[in-house]
Amino acid sequence: MFDIVCLVSGGGTNLAAIIKAIDKGDIKNIRVKSVISNNADAYALKRAKEAGIENKCILPKSFLNRDDFDKALLDELKRLNPDLIVLAGFLVNISKDIVDAFENRIINIHPSLIPSFCGKGYYGLKVHEAALNRGVKVTGATVHFVDTGIDTGRIIIQKAVNVLPGDDAMTLQRRVMEEAEWIILPKAVEMIANGEVL
Repeated sequence: MFDIVCLVSGGGTNLAAIIKAIDKGDIKNIRVKSVISNNADAYALKRAKEAGIENKCILPKSFLNRDDFDKALLDELKRLNPDLIVLAGFLVNISKDIVDAFENRIINIHPSLIPSFCGKGYYGLKVHEAALNRGVKVTGATVHFVDTGIDTGRIIIQKAVNVLPGDDAMTLQRRVMEEAEWIILPKAVEMIANGEVL
């Protein structure tokens, strides 16, 4: 069994897409071992609990400083020792120590076609607002490996989504999730689990 740990900050729709793909048998021999959030109110923790998945909140403000939080997160990840760590809407930059400890074993989903609209400050609705402000006709989502930069790791899979007349950031965000993110994130996990991506 290929074990993954999902790190989430909010609603956990990408987590839900992975759980659904496993339950339906669309991706095989993969188990969500644990879900970790930096937000005690994250709906993703409820999703995990309802699916019978171990879950935990590691709250940054519970620690004296960022280094202590990073160490606590690293210690928990080492304890779990997953085959893959999936950042499924995790709004915390991963420390170099975590990247080094799990080299080529951390992936992230980003709601644009990297290298467009990515890097520092580009997350959530901000990505879609930037795409609309630029006037692009096509956007999408990207799954990539995590390195010590922000959205700079090697790309695994991308999927394009058309921008429609009348779109606002909310409608575009929803379409990118439904037509790209929820499809390519489970697919990327399966590709890695089956050795199709090295």
